[in-house]
Amino acid sequence: MKKESIVAKKKFGQNFLKDETVLRKIIQAMPKNDNKIVEIGPGLGDLTKFLVDVKSVEAFEVDTDLCKVLQDRFKKEIDTKQLHIRCGDVLDAWQSGSLVDESYDLVANLPYYIATNIILKALTDPMCKNILAMVQLEVAEKFCAEVGDKNFGSLGIITQSTGTSYIVVRVPPTAFEPQPKVDSAVFLIQKSKNRDDEEFEKMLRVAFTQPRKTLIKNLSKVYEKDMLLQAYGDLSLTHTIRPHQVCTQDYHQLYNIIQGSLDGRRETRD
Repeated sequence: MKKESIVAKKKFGQNFLKDETVLRKIIQAMPKNDNKIVEIGPGLGDLTKFLVDVKSVEAFEVDTDLCKVLQDRFKKEIDTKQLHIRCGDVLDAWQSGSLVDESYDLVANLPYYIATNIILKALTDPMCKNILAMVQLEVAEKFCAEVGDKNFGSLGIITQSTGTSYIVVRVPPTAFEPQPKVDSAVFLIQKSKNRDDEEFEKMLRVAFTQPRKTLIKNLSKVYEKDMLLQAYGDLSLTHTIRPHQVCTQDYHQLYNIIQGSLDGRRETRD
């Protein structure tokens, strides 16, 4: 099957990145290390052709038609083991915990409909060390948001709890074929630890249930208000503070206080 005969499929959220300036900026932003590259959704291989010149690549593609295109286009790189293509759903491959059995950096133009889920999985994967991804601009801004930003929420706190992040470049719809209806962005997360605290994230979901309400109003729907008021006093938080105005460190301290109080009460009952 020829590359020219491929039409983007809506069910896979396909928008093929064509702008070589953006492609080169992605390569330039790659962390300098010896890690393997994992590419998710290589599409027609326009980013892949740059990646295989730099490192060996493990590529996951769900579209069987595109797998055939990639196998034809990169026959030489596949034969020399510079590129390995795995055809199928990457989330199925992730069931075992780690996507590959060696340290890797995720470098990818991710389909919008699944981007957040993939990034959160990569933050959990102990073998994933860095994430350099093209996503919808709004999603990139959430992962890179700072305290006080209107879009600072659970994704920003989870990211700051696992490493550092920043937006590399904004990308207009004209960089893609077909053109999406929204702007995109490339952003980088450099991990220092893995995402592994489900209970903390449960508290975050409660905290941001109604982002425009005060934090204490949201939390008091699940946790006892007297305990929260004591925690607020310990952390010098005002009662009118809203969820996006509390920094990541204070969320962790608030969580520790809540858990300590709950653990104490369990011990008293026992």
